[in-house]
Amino acid sequence: MHLSEIWIYPVKSLGGIRLKEAKAEEKGLQYDRRWLIIDETNTFITQRVFHQMALIDVALEEDGFRIFQRNDPDNSIMIPFEPVSAEKLYVKIWDDIAEAVTVWDEADAWLSAQLEQRVRLVMMPESTQRKADPKYAKNGEIVSFADGYPFLVISQASLDDLNTKLEEPISMVRFRPNFVISETMPFEEDQWKRIRIGELDFEIVKPCARCVLTTVDPSTGQKGHEPLKTLASYRRVNNKVLFGQNLVASNFGTVKEGDELNVIE
Repeated sequence: MHLSEIWIYPVKSLGGIRLKEAKAEEKGLQYDRRWLIIDETNTFITQRVFHQMALIDVALEEDGFRIFQRNDPDNSIMIPFEPVSAEKLYVKIWDDIAEAVTVWDEADAWLSAQLEQRVRLVMMPESTQRKADPKYAKNGEIVSFADGYPFLVISQASLDDLNTKLEEPISMVRFRPNFVISETMPFEEDQWKRIRIGELDFEIVKPCARCVLTTVDPSTGQKGHEPLKTLASYRRVNNKVLFGQNLVASNFGTVKEGDELNVIE
């Protein structure tokens, strides 16, 4: 079994970036979901409501990242890694209140124009300690602005299995994993408790319950019924639709595409 794809999503709910290698840190992969878009009440917003966020892509550059409209790449703005305004504030993400800092007035203006409502871009500083759910993450692990856990793994075979049941196949992008694993049986990841990718160890803490975000086509921003409708027919447990596994890291370092995956437990 091998690590076939590595993905990060620097700005929560905007486009993802596929990498050849990435640094695994306590909060997740470097740059993964360290930035968040908030509304005027300082509450996070996502594609669940604002489907057009699916059409805004992100590209890493040396001193920051560029966000741009996929269908009009010249309509873009460069975001520096170091915040310009850096005003401290508290943001609401699900049931958590987390300390963040503002990034740049020009970024706020650009995003507000694209999303047709007043929003701001904020960043999670290193000092912020947002706890993963202690019911599952037993060692006080912390997380970025990801929904609940630092890492998400899905096997390619699980997606392939799902696609045999769909009228139109979908891509892995719908599920926004960090790690895609090749050469497994479908849903083999459901059986893992601890794994090693290259030289790094990860603990599987809970299955990932999927939401309506998976029904937004990342290529068009249009919402439909799939894949949740089909997944619910055979992946529903306790009224939740499960696809993929949430992880926490036991040690930190670099993972590379092609790294071998070994099941420890």
